[in-house]
Amino acid sequence: MQEVIAGLEQFTFTFEKDVEMQKGTGLLSFQGMDKWGSAVCNFFAKGPCEKGKLCPFRHNQGEKMVVCKHWLRGLCKKGDQCSFLHEYDVTRMPECSFYSKFGDCNSKECPFLHVTPAFKTRDCPWYDQGFCKDGSLCKQRHVRKIMCVNYLVGFCPKGTHCQFAHSRSFTGSGQNPSFPDQPQPRRPQEHQVSYPLGLRAQEQGPCYRCRKMGHYASQCSKTPTGRSYQKITPGLCSN
Repeated sequence: MQEVIAGLEQFTFTFEKDVEMQKGTGLLSFQGMDKWGSAVCNFFAKGPCEKGKLCPFRHNQGEKMVVCKHWLRGLCKKGDQCSFLHEYDVTRMPECSFYSKFGDCNSKECPFLHVTPAFKTRDCPWYDQGFCKDGSLCKQRHVRKIMCVNYLVGFCPKGTHCQFAHSRSFTGSGQNPSFPDQPQPRRPQEHQVSYPLGLRAQEQGPCYRCRKMGHYASQCSKTPTGRSYQKITPGLCSN
């Protein structure tokens, strides 16, 4: 076992300041040179760099999520100004165009990502609201979600980062539901509307035939097959 006899934490060498100030480094021969493998510029991370585009160190601008496909072939001329990542990272490779279009790639050593089309399918908005007429034939995903209990009560502290569903279809009008123990205030007499013949008020939901808001399915001008029709008034005959 090796033991530290005397530590050097309290000592500062003269070359440490030179390394921190990046002294002794020259300028690039021309702009746009590939600086992959170089260290990150300390001055650019804190503010503007005096050397500008001729600085031999990397000037990283934010987090770049996808690897540059031109840089992989050595053909990228943007250098640090490129909006893509100039670093070989398997998890951030661009998507394979052959696999995304045809579902198969003949290259056994393909460096690009092979994303399964099932993971690219979007969630069905009608199923998320409560009902989708296409059922299992729907081209979009039907994912069962568990409703957030805090959102049903009235407020969820996690907001959009919550792992449970926050759907307005559960609350009717889209407003926060009231507590069940609190008595509901009665509306004034002039705002109460009576509906004859057992009709009820229009619900906040789309018509299942045309998927539009504002009318009942019985009043829709489209048939279940999707074709529109005209209502015939009794006593009128059209030639």
